[in-house]
Amino acid sequence: MNIVIVGLGLIGGSMAKALRQNTAHRVLGMDVNDDALLDACSCGAIHGKASPEDLKQADLVYLCVYPETALEFARTWGPQLKEGTILTDTCGIKGEICAGMEQLRGTGRYRFVAGHPMAGKELSGFGASDPSIFVGASYLIAPCGAPEDAVETVAAMAREMGFGRVVYTTPQEHDQIIAFTSQLPHALACAYVMSPRCRQHKGFSAGSYRDVSRVANINDVLWARLFLDNRQSLVKELDELMGNLTAIRQAVEGEDEERLRALLRAAAQIKREEG
Repeated sequence: MNIVIVGLGLIGGSMAKALRQNTAHRVLGMDVNDDALLDACSCGAIHGKASPEDLKQADLVYLCVYPETALEFARTWGPQLKEGTILTDTCGIKGEICAGMEQLRGTGRYRFVAGHPMAGKELSGFGASDPSIFVGASYLIAPCGAPEDAVETVAAMAREMGFGRVVYTTPQEHDQIIAFTSQLPHALACAYVMSPRCRQHKGFSAGSYRDVSRVANINDVLWARLFLDNRQSLVKELDELMGNLTAIRQAVEGEDEERLRALLRAAAQIKREEG
């Protein structure tokens, strides 16, 4: 296939490298950053820069950009894509982009499949791209009404890139669960390191500090947008977390060991059962 990757940051760059390593497809790239394109070409992550004509002949286009940029791309280039082209995204939220793509339905002959690779790093940009982050990871797909063969093509490509599992979901379910599994931990990590004690941790910290603080090294532009675009689900999870923290705080403050142990046992049991 002729594949075009729009956005050669961490995810787009890693996808390009994975496709080049594991498949015989022709992989071209697009990016507003000329240095990223040059680096991708130099290391062999892509066969070259995609021209407008290349885009018109693409069989599969990955939108590895922010949701608003993905929608703008579909508005601008969607009508010029050939019939049957599969357009898919890698955005961390699905509600907004699926609703936006639904509004654009009929403006082009492409088929849209929403996707979300559950992989990443604290670092960003093409320089941080690494195809090994996909090995064994999950790839989420929200079909959004796309034909079965288009959905299966996106799933098959995920497996070829090294993903260990493809999970099918709806935009609503995706955003509700991602608020808990991804966005809430990032918010927690940021709140955690804002303590004045964080600057004094060296020599006193080990695995617990590293585990909780790891994702606080955050891309503020990306994550602020993700938080706001998924604000209803995230606020619900934040309220749940603060309620649980309050219960623990009250037990500690009141020296209620029985209540405190019950809370800790309940948490440990859930972790043992769910992993």
